[in-house]
Amino acid sequence: MPGKKAVSTEVPPVRDDRAAPEDSRERIFVGTSGWAYSSWKPEFYPREIPQKKFLEYYATQLNSVEVNYTFRQLPSAAMLDGWMASTGAGFRFSFKAPQRITHILRLRDCGDAVAALAQALAPVASAGRMGVVLFQLPPNFKVDSPRLDAFLEDAKACRLRMAFEFRHSSWFCEEVYGVLRSHGAALCVAESEDLETPDLVTAPFLCYRLRKSGGYSAAQLNAIKDNLVSRSSGGEVFAYFKHEDEPTGALCAVAALTLLRQRSA
Repeated sequence: MPGKKAVSTEVPPVRDDRAAPEDSRERIFVGTSGWAYSSWKPEFYPREIPQKKFLEYYATQLNSVEVNYTFRQLPSAAMLDGWMASTGAGFRFSFKAPQRITHILRLRDCGDAVAALAQALAPVASAGRMGVVLFQLPPNFKVDSPRLDAFLEDAKACRLRMAFEFRHSSWFCEEVYGVLRSHGAALCVAESEDLETPDLVTAPFLCYRLRKSGGYSAAQLNAIKDNLVSRSSGGEVFAYFKHEDEPTGALCAVAALTLLRQRSA
């Protein structure tokens, strides 16, 4: 994926794309990791909007979000209902898998934990609003293909659309890619200052995490757009820009989605 370099990116006037027609645009879902950041005012959120209305406004600008809340605890049905009511039928929620699965159990003996996650997220799945579940492994977790294979085999009954972000370079090997392909799980293409994941397709959907600090230039956003469009020919694509105290990631996400929609207009 392209490198960094910031560019000043203005949020366009409020538009409500929550009920956008189903066409090629809706195979690509772009957002950020989280949304409840007061520090994004006034560049992203208008100054007058209260925090309880952040998600409703966010959904007029972007069509997906990666929920980090689930890394610490599972959401209630009422919480999920509120989030879905604040967005709309065209909006997709992705969720970060609980740290108990990825960091404590480290993919071992996780059947009950994955089942509990799937049950908690069932309202979103039933509504057709599910993106992906991101399993972000700790940086000191080295490759263990048999463990990954066993985990995916046990999790198969839960029917979650899973993407794996490996943060140790030992995972980037053909054996791991084969395991992911055999279970229809995605290799999350995560971009950071320290590690860059190979941009490989292992599932009928894709997940990108665009994490470099400082934002992206107009040329780099165009390159990201072109890549997302190319990849969407094979299935749905989810791309999430980094959360920072400044709204840089949110502004870049809006700019990227605007480019995608201009292309499809």
